[in-house]
Amino acid sequence: MAQPPGKSRRRLRRPSIVGLILLLALWSIILGIGLAQAAEPGQRSATSQLGGDRNLTVAQATPSVPTGTVDVVPQQYQLGQELYLENCATCHIPLPPQVFPTETWRDVLRDTQHYGVQVPLIMDPGRILVWNYLRTFSRPLLPDEEAPALLWQSRYLKALHPKIELPSRIDINSCASCHPGARQFDYRSLTPEWQDAP
Repeated sequence: MAQPPGKSRRRLRRPSIVGLILLLALWSIILGIGLAQAAEPGQRSATSQLGGDRNLTVAQATPSVPTGTVDVVPQQYQLGQELYLENCATCHIPLPPQVFPTETWRDVLRDTQHYGVQVPLIMDPGRILVWNYLRTFSRPLLPDEEAPALLWQSRYLKALHPKIELPSRIDINSCASCHPGARQFDYRSLTPEWQDAP
């Protein structure tokens, strides 16, 4: 059987759409596995986001240069801290994670009603990074303790100021009266009258 002129014996095959989809899926899986292996040991999966267990410790990472916050923030939590500041410090003084228990921070990240103001939720994966930062540097509640919603209700705030007689009702802006750098997330700097306080 003779072939028409200009046609070769081989038939040119067009790539099928199914083949392209399978190739793309395989590439995505390989890339995902590579990224997961490149992540630092101890990183939790996104499936446990905003959960209650504490698999990550501060000791697992090399500390960064100290900032004005109370604790040195290891490199693996610095992006979470930056996102926290970017999303929260634009409207009010950023609070150190230590002043609220973990459960309060979890509630804040889940609720669009932020103390009477409608706010958009931080979208994942940014929310997961912020959560990992807040969870690592906050403290858990006691077994039968209720999560405080307001700053003046937090026993952690009082524990961070052991020899200071705090007013009965403290709001978020009260911090700047003693910590002049609070708006820049600097809680180490104090006003002159508190420099030599016990």
